[in-house]
Amino acid sequence: MLFYYKAVGKDGAEIEGSIEAVGQEQAVNALQRRELIIVDLAPAEGKGLFDRNINFLTRVKLKDIVILSRQLATLISASVPVLTIFRLLASETENPTLQDKLTAVIDDIQGGVPISSALAKHQQVFSPFYVNMVKAAEESGKLPETFNYLADYLERTYELMQKARNALVYPAFVIAVFIAVMILMLVLVIPQLTGILEEADQEIPIFTKMIIWTSDFFIDFGWILLGMLAVFAVLIWRYVRTDAGRLAFDRFKLSIPYVGSLYERIYLTRITDSLNMLLESGIPMVRSIEITAAVVGGEVYKRVLLEAAEIIKGGSSVSDTFGRYPEIPRIVTQMVRIGEETGNVGYILKTVSRFYNQEVKSSIDLLVGLIEPIMIVVLGLGVAVLLAGILLPIYSLTGAF
Repeated sequence: MLFYYKAVGKDGAEIEGSIEAVGQEQAVNALQRRELIIVDLAPAEGKGLFDRNINFLTRVKLKDIVILSRQLATLISASVPVLTIFRLLASETENPTLQDKLTAVIDDIQGGVPISSALAKHQQVFSPFYVNMVKAAEESGKLPETFNYLADYLERTYELMQKARNALVYPAFVIAVFIAVMILMLVLVIPQLTGILEEADQEIPIFTKMIIWTSDFFIDFGWILLGMLAVFAVLIWRYVRTDAGRLAFDRFKLSIPYVGSLYERIYLTRITDSLNMLLESGIPMVRSIEITAAVVGGEVYKRVLLEAAEIIKGGSSVSDTFGRYPEIPRIVTQMVRIGEETGNVGYILKTVSRFYNQEVKSSIDLLVGLIEPIMIVVLGLGVAVLLAGILLPIYSLTGAF
């Protein structure tokens, strides 16, 4: 919750600003830790609509966290005090949501809270993976290196997500345009041509009748169909937000030909890359698997990893445990086994991650290269079939005269 305050500093100067806290008492404690004498403190809701940032309209993007991590690494390496770093970054960021989160982090750090614990209070911005990496860095004294590692990791993740999104958004857009064109033709174009056929009073081919019936249906019941689709979409959206819905939707994605294998490689890239980073930071294997499950992004693989972590706690090896799940390919299991035998699981996972990362990039490039010509052909054929069903009978009529 955001509060606006007026206070007096140690030098007697009047200070105005904002602070984010769970409640008013916490806000007072945070300000007192700064050795400020509070004159006035009010929740942001008491301000006018235009006097405060409407932060719920903005969100912190992965790109923002990449830049933040790189800046943290650079400034910490330059021996700049941590509080000064966060104050500088909070004042420089253009994202109001991230600015508020960093302000809250500053208050916690100033009150003696470790960086990782301060970041952990904002899990919608800093993932469990991020927080645990920072915690391990605090214990080992390698904050600059860790923030650089985090920036590199998040950059790889961001690039992978962008490539996958671009590959899947384009066909979705083309399909939506195709459906819109077909509906417009059925509603606006076909009725005009149908009148010519009906006036001729001749036998109409069955295929043409089907097109006319479809056109009449969209004209008479189009709004009803649109309403039903909207209700269906809302129900699906609400179902997907449940645990069972997320699992079912994820299984559906993995079952789609070619696209499913692409998603599988993306998840395996995240798993191997995250485990490598966490293990190299000194985090135990079981805890690393649990953290990876929280950030993998797929419900199927999340459940696989959580079940695997419980089995490994019982004394089973990682390779034997992974081998129980068909979702994890044998090559991953075999490589992990080699890592266990050589005592270098982290390096092996890094090698596997590079392999799958390259596989994902190649698959996406191939998919993008094939989609455009295929979609153009499909769109052209759909329009051609629709027009042929109406125009050919008209040409037959003109040839009869």
